[in-house]
Amino acid sequence: MGYLPQQSLENLHKYSYKGVDKSLVSRYVLNPFWNWFVTLWPLWVAPNTITFTGLSIVLFNFATMLYYDPLYLTEKEGFSNPPQWIYYTWAAGLFLYQSLDAIDGKQARRTGMAGPLGEMFDHGCDALNTTLEVILASRALGLGRSWWTVASQIATLANFYLTTWEEYHTGQLFLGHFSGPVEGILLIIIIFLVSGYAGPAFWDQKFWTILHLDQMPIISKLPNLPLNESFMVFGALGLILNISNSYYNVRVTMHKQRKSHLKPLLYLLPFVFTALLQVAWLSHPKYNNSWILESAAFVPFLCAWGLQFAHQVGRMILAHVTKGDFPAWDWVWIWSVLGAVDANLPLIGIAPIIQRSNKHTTVFVWITFAVSFLAYARFVTLVIRDITNFLGIACFTVRKKDAKGEWQDARPNVKRA
Repeated sequence: MGYLPQQSLENLHKYSYKGVDKSLVSRYVLNPFWNWFVTLWPLWVAPNTITFTGLSIVLFNFATMLYYDPLYLTEKEGFSNPPQWIYYTWAAGLFLYQSLDAIDGKQARRTGMAGPLGEMFDHGCDALNTTLEVILASRALGLGRSWWTVASQIATLANFYLTTWEEYHTGQLFLGHFSGPVEGILLIIIIFLVSGYAGPAFWDQKFWTILHLDQMPIISKLPNLPLNESFMVFGALGLILNISNSYYNVRVTMHKQRKSHLKPLLYLLPFVFTALLQVAWLSHPKYNNSWILESAAFVPFLCAWGLQFAHQVGRMILAHVTKGDFPAWDWVWIWSVLGAVDANLPLIGIAPIIQRSNKHTTVFVWITFAVSFLAYARFVTLVIRDITNFLGIACFTVRKKDAKGEWQDARPNVKRA
């Protein structure tokens, strides 16, 4: 018996990709480049190979951060000072990721490999990239271990969740005039470039001061936030706009289908629950110097959170392509529930049972990361196995039927039964 029930597999035949991209930057600037870039790839290269190559580049960027800033992951306090040129490599890597993420669909159409597996794989890599870029961008902005980084994680994941939630209910992927995959990534690339030229300390300058407006009577009464914190406020405003647009699109779809537009709102609660859960774990009372936000456990904590999120939205996308029920609960959250409850036991006068010290907390966070990683790896493996077996395709190989109806590898001089 496979991971997916037979009815879900049968519904894969009903899948058809629908997408809307209203970005002017994408249409007039990037898309002509993408149309040329995809022609450089041989037709025997599978779309998922291109997608995974992009994610691998981001993982390499993340590895360079840990290499040049080991204190971020190994010490409770303090940071290393990575060379400024490293930020240029992050900018180049992210641009390559965006480009590869944009052309995998084009390659799928060129090779006749467009289908539900491609959307699952593409969105899965995007979900992982989301947390990795939050960590990298926060480091480039000089935010480090702070609530601003946590806020950035929540806002970024919320945008991704909203897009997936909207696609589930409307049946199409909608990217507005300002979207995360296009303008959002370009903004992060600009951050990396500025940090490479001026250093992360540049972002500590006050917003109104650097514009020479801080002496104006009206402006002087407004908060003069640092540039990095101002960027977070700008992101919050963008999130509010995206929430409004997503809800509007879902509301219109529900009206056309003569369904309640209130029920879909209930499916936003799972994300709210998980965000509050992680915040509760982070904001627990200090006990024996056990404080994740100020410790070396912060990076693995964010990574565990990101993996749990990827598992959550992966199941949402799977429900979309198989016409299944919306997954309102995910068992992988149980481990974080345990961590949050245990850490907050001092609020009722009980010492934490597991997280009795900073060392115990760090170990528990790493275990949570390992469990989250294994859970997501299992999900990805089982889903890919079931879909490829049912549809008779391969994940990383372009396979087509020959004149005899037999599957053939598209690479030159390679055949498979």
